Amino acid sequence: QVQLVESGGGLVQAGGSLRLSCAASGLTFSSYAMGWFRQAPGKERELVAAITWSGGGTYYQDSVKGRFTISRDNAKNTVYLQMNSLKPEDTAVYYCAAHMTYGDSIPRLYDYWGQGTQVTVSS
Repeated sequence: QVQLVESGGGLVQAGGSLRLSCAASGLTFSSYAMGWFRQAPGKERELVAAITWSGGGTYYQDSVKGRFTISRDNAKNTVYLQMNSLKPEDTAVYYCAAHMTYGDSIPRLYDYWGQGTQVTVSS
């Protein structure tokens, strides 16, 4: 049974930082590209960042470039999202997702999802 479990969300003031983690089990983690998505109330789920199987390639949505960093540790079956200089518009539920193909931004193409972790940025 595949499980992706996110942690690290919370309430933070604008300008602050959070580090999200996503621990994977039940799959060959190093065979999957990983993505972090977010969904704000009333909005569609959107890809924030993605990383290749080895971690050698990354993608960022324009709005988070220079502020967020995605990384992974295949020995720990974990992917991370370091979020710095947070803004109120970053407020959303953040999800990690696994996909055998790197580069897709369409949520329905991803194979496995975590339950999400809430990130709230106050102004």
